[in-house]
Amino acid sequence: MSRWVLAYDGYDPATEGLREALCTLGNGYVATRGAAPESPADGVHYPGTYVAGCYDRLQAEIGGLHADNADLVNMPNWLPLTFRAEDGEWFDPDAALREDRLLSYRQELDLRRGVLTRLVRVRDRAGRTFRLAQRRIVSMDDPHLAALETTIVAEDWSGALHIRSALDGRVANAGVERYRGLPGTHLTREEPPPQSDPELLLLRASTVSSKIGIGVAARTRVSVPAKASRLTEAGWAAQDLTVDAERGAHVTVEKVAAVFTSRDRAVEEAGEAALGAAAGAGGFDALLERHTLAWNRLWRRCQLSVDHVEVQRVLNLHIFHLLQTVSEHIVDLDVGVPARGLHGEAYRGHVFWDEVFILPFLTMRFPEIARALLMYRWRRLPAARRAAADAGRRGAMYPWQSAADGREETQLVHLNPRSGRWLPDHTHLQRHVGLTIALNVWRFYEATGDAEFLAEYGAEIMLEVARFFADLTVYDHSTDRYGIRGVMGPDEYHDAYPGRDRPGLDDNAYTNVLAAWLLERALEALAVLPEDRRGELRERLALTREEITRFEDVARKMYVPFHSGVISQFEGYGDLEELDWARYRERYGDIRRLDRILEAEGDSPNRYKASKQADVLMLFYVLSPGELDAVLRNLGYKHGPEIAARTIAYYLPRTCDGSTLSSLVHAWLLAYTDGDEAWDVFLDSLFTDITGIQRGTIAEGIHLGAMAGTVDLVQRCHAGVRTRGGALRLEPRLPSAIGELRLGLRYRGHWGIDLTCRQDLVRVALRPGAASPIRISYGAEDIEIQPGASWESPLLAGRPPPAGG
Repeated sequence: MSRWVLAYDGYDPATEGLREALCTLGNGYVATRGAAPESPADGVHYPGTYVAGCYDRLQAEIGGLHADNADLVNMPNWLPLTFRAEDGEWFDPDAALREDRLLSYRQELDLRRGVLTRLVRVRDRAGRTFRLAQRRIVSMDDPHLAALETTIVAEDWSGALHIRSALDGRVANAGVERYRGLPGTHLTREEPPPQSDPELLLLRASTVSSKIGIGVAARTRVSVPAKASRLTEAGWAAQDLTVDAERGAHVTVEKVAAVFTSRDRAVEEAGEAALGAAAGAGGFDALLERHTLAWNRLWRRCQLSVDHVEVQRVLNLHIFHLLQTVSEHIVDLDVGVPARGLHGEAYRGHVFWDEVFILPFLTMRFPEIARALLMYRWRRLPAARRAAADAGRRGAMYPWQSAADGREETQLVHLNPRSGRWLPDHTHLQRHVGLTIALNVWRFYEATGDAEFLAEYGAEIMLEVARFFADLTVYDHSTDRYGIRGVMGPDEYHDAYPGRDRPGLDDNAYTNVLAAWLLERALEALAVLPEDRRGELRERLALTREEITRFEDVARKMYVPFHSGVISQFEGYGDLEELDWARYRERYGDIRRLDRILEAEGDSPNRYKASKQADVLMLFYVLSPGELDAVLRNLGYKHGPEIAARTIAYYLPRTCDGSTLSSLVHAWLLAYTDGDEAWDVFLDSLFTDITGIQRGTIAEGIHLGAMAGTVDLVQRCHAGVRTRGGALRLEPRLPSAIGELRLGLRYRGHWGIDLTCRQDLVRVALRPGAASPIRISYGAEDIEIQPGASWESPLLAGRPPPAGG
């Protein structure tokens, strides 16, 4: 089995949606699902194409409420290409399969080069046999270009071969079944303009409300003489090509497409830009050569290898899809990270909190990409300030779901498909998203030492989010503590107290602890700024001495609930009922969407100690043990490994992993205590998308946070790499199933840091260069490594030996 190939033998309509998502090709700017070029959106196939940051808003009535929904727009489809023999039917793999005429079908995704290949043998209804070989790329070299090469062989016949190449703008956002009853037509349909060059097609469109201009052009060439004609209608243009096919001879069709929008820089008009790019592009092989070189460079920067072939293959797949969504091409774009990538329409292409799982990997390899993603948040700071002001608060209140302009995009209601009922959606109360954004800013600064970013942008985000949470707290004179009321934590099952109509919970521990942590870090960020900039920022934000005193007071007196010797998920959690887990598993089997099961029964998860995903346990993921201990100590609470162990042991069996991120966090936590179980949970998380465990939802888009998180787990948990205090801190926890782990890192000016972990050894080597030495923190040791030098230390069963051992 290859570490670099995702292969499918045979054609299965039932799993085609999963294959399309996993075989998506993209370059950060644009991505196209791995759909068959000859097939329209028909319930089996969904040939979606998405441009990063291109959203449009439509009005709708949902569950009796008026709403407007911003969607990542499904762009005009550049793929359409099909063929037939004279007087025969157009190639249709579904019809051929039903009629037993599909002789062979294989699809391969080459992860190293970003090439999707399809090999097909099919017989038409007249008994004529075709052999088809297709290669497809979405250029990582030129972000506006994509190409499809199709070679057709008439195996046992000669005669006229008809080929149709088209551009289709008659598309809608219809890739998610539960959204299909809502408005989804986001594109205008314009008449295609005539072209003097018979090889070229052009479609123009614009989004309905956001008025983004779109140009998609295609150049189609055939390797043999062809008679050509054109067909057009509003939103659709096609070239019909007829060639003389000879038995056993190859006919190759090259289709090169270009995509531009009015959001692009240095472009006067999207249609003309697309037409010029398509006309001037090289042939498929030339584009492939440049595309391959670009991918080679990316993979050199993303060195991460384990001596476990299947694990390595899936890790490569996850890195591949991460880079297709947020490559270097986004650095000059104003885009966030859609939770489902550029791979489908689930969650409407919205941006949640997934950066917390994505940025650690990017920061140590592509800090410029990480910085660009943080700038997406900085540019939406004014919208976050307005949201806070509308809520009667100071500072910045970031939205749980974000799209184009930073307003709250969370839906008002959501559908339970089990009961068929539309239910109020209160997930906008997950105010902790702002804390995550501020944490990401600080982690970026710790890893890169980018003082300019902190001074110009990052500190402002941290201070404004800290200001919001300081203002959100309520002081209780009876306990001399501050609390936060009416919010939700990462666990979305609990959105209110049992029997209470008002949504929201009090003193969610994850929110309170992270807010206390941020209030200290925000003041630390302010303190490290140059004096002039510190004064400017305080003046511009009107940050007074009284407000800073409030920060300090809340950071010392934040309330954290406990029960039964563990941190409570929120105040009152300990009073909830225990769920009969065995009964529900026996009755329903898969209970990951326990909320839907209970609601359909007329019940509510608000009554039970049952969580969708890690909530309290997220504290042990985002904060190091030392950081969490320091926060609890500063607040005057018990802390240390005993509290951590009890809390983790308490919540693991009370969580049903209804989110793909949950098992990832659990694998991280178990690595500290139970290596074998941690490995099993890691494998479950690793294979979630590739096997389609989430009951078919992968067809609607990959889970990008979970994919990136598995890679990050290998880096920060198995290899034990963290960045703190100007040093690389190492605490390896290598699973027994892995004999050797290798990482290539970029850190504070060093482009070549090679880390090797074996069961008996950890080694760090710096390639020669002009950068300064780096500091390694390992246990009680503090080591300085010069460029061109290395350091190593023994490990015992993949972990540092006990102190004094």
